[in-house]
This record gives sequence, C-alpha cells and structure tokens, in this order.
Amino acid sequence: MSISDNSFSMSTMFDALQNIRFSKGISGSIPPPGFTPRASAVSNTRLSPLFNIMTSGEGVAAQFKEMISSLDRRHLHMMVSLLTSDADYFMEIVRNKYGSRRVQKLLGISDDVDAFFYAVILRRFLHIMTDKYASYVATRAMVVFEREKKKAMYEHILHYALDIARDKHGCIALNEVITDVDDPYYRNQMLDVVAHNALFLSNDASGNFVVQHVLKLYDMRCTHNVAVSLRGHCVDLSLKKYGSYIVEKLLEAEETMDVVVVELLECERDKLRRLGRDEFGSFVVVKALRVTQKNRIDLFWDLVEKLMPLLDFFRRSHGSSIANILESCSISTRRFN
Repeated sequence: MSISDNSFSMSTMFDALQNIRFSKGISGSIPPPGFTPRASAVSNTRLSPLFNIMTSGEGVAAQFKEMISSLDRRHLHMMVSLLTSDADYFMEIVRNKYGSRRVQKLLGISDDVDAFFYAVILRRFLHIMTDKYASYVATRAMVVFEREKKKAMYEHILHYALDIARDKHGCIALNEVITDVDDPYYRNQMLDVVAHNALFLSNDASGNFVVQHVLKLYDMRCTHNVAVSLRGHCVDLSLKKYGSYIVEKLLEAEETMDVVVVELLECERDKLRRLGRDEFGSFVVVKALRVTQKNRIDLFWDLVEKLMPLLDFFRRSHGSSIANILESCSISTRRFN
C-alpha cells in the first residue's frame, strides 16, 4: 500500500485499523550494540499499511493532523497500540523523518496513550537517543510525559549518559535534555555525570560538545566540578580544536580562571612555546592574557613574565597575537619607567 497526496484520506486510516490485528505484544529484550531492526517488522502485511501512513512524505502532513484530531478514543488507542506493538517496528518508524514528526504529534494527547509510547521508548532507549530523528521523540516525551514517567526516563539518561554523549546524534539530544529538564534533582545529577567525566568527554569527538554545553549554562557548581576534573590537563586540551573551546570557557568564568592560568604558569618552556605557536593553543594563551589583564592583574603580569623570554618565537605563525600583547606591555613598562 502506498500513500500519496491523492490517495490519503480519513477512510485510509480507518480501513487500515479495521483490517490489522493486534500482534502478540511488545518485544521486551534490550538488544546489543549494533542492533538493526528486523526488516520483517516493517514488511509484515498486518503492519505495513500503518507504516506507510506514518512515514509518507511532507505532502500528507496536514491530512494526518486532521485525521488524528478526528479519531475517537477507541481508534486512537488501536492505532498507538499497533505503532508500539513491536519495538523493532516502532524503531523503523521513528528513525524516519516523517515518522518521528508524526509520533511526536501523538505524544501528550493523554496519559493512557503515552503509556504505550513510554513502554516502547524505554525498551529501545539508547538506540532511540542516538538516532538522528528518533531522538526527537524521546526528548519530546521527556517534556510532555507526566512526572513519574519523566523520572524513569531521567534515570535511563543517567544510566546511559556517557554512551549517549559520545554519539554524534546523542550528544545533541543529551544537551537538549539537560537544558529542558524540569526537576532540580535530576538536573544536578546530569550535570554531575558530565562534570565528573569531563576529561573523558573532552577528549571525545562528540562528548566535548556536552562539556561545552554545560559550561554555557553558567552553573557555578558544575563549572567548578568541570575545572576540578580537568586540572592538570588544560594545556593538552588547548592543543585540540574543541578542547581549546572548553579551556577558553573555563577562562571566562572567574571562579575557574586561575585553574587554567596556574597550569600555564607551571608549564615547561618547550611545551609553552608549542602552545603559543599552535593554531588552537595560541587562542587559549591570548584569552588567558586578556581575562587576567581585566580581572586579575597579578596573574597577568606573572603570565607576561613567563611568556616574555619566548617573544621571538611568538612573532611568527599563530603566536603573533601573543607577541603583540607582550610587546605592548614592554613598551608600557619602558614608558612608565
């Protein structure tokens, strides 16, 4: 059965619902990493009509919305029960861009309808949270579900946090959850997981975006905990593109600025020279000079004294901005004297 703008109608859904029998319940096991839904879940002749209705193109969005608003309670329950009757089948729907959007429209209609989605989402939680389109279903559910269902999903977030954070789609979904979580206890728990694993995540291609995100929330406690986790590793992180962004964020916060600056002051000459001439590290050194000049003049002059012997090296390549600051300090000092 195929759906097009011309063939999609109210009767299409009702006919499909009348002709499809309920399957034998939701598959309950959590699959191993690398799981791929069974093709038979979609090709099943009892379920394919509904699959086609859910995943048809943008042209039928308005009709779908009208149809959902016209379904009575019995047909709505039947439809949602079928959508969630097999976890593999549900995954194939929400991995589809249009399927994800339409499931989101069904979330929050009523607690009994949400109960179907709640059960199947938890059974495929990690795979849903790390999929480009399916993750929107989970994050939407955590906004509209009632309190107890939200708490259970937050517990799953805490359990899978590091796996989700290290996924290219999961890190985006996790950031959204952390921003929107409306329970102070779980918000702090999520921030703590990120902060206590900040070094591990900062060195990950996707996880670093989560560390950056929590620092942008300007939560003093979390920022402090991130700094504690990264103490002694700021110079190495500064030599990496995204790691340097994290270190710069720590420099922007007055309560953690000194963690980075002290490490720069204790840095060996050769490593400091490498840092100052590095594409990313040079930005960190410049940032450190500028924030200390504004907020901690004592640390600023300590940095100038540490860096001045390397002035000739900084004049070339990416260290030119550092050299300009050092030279202006030298001129100012001579004039003052």
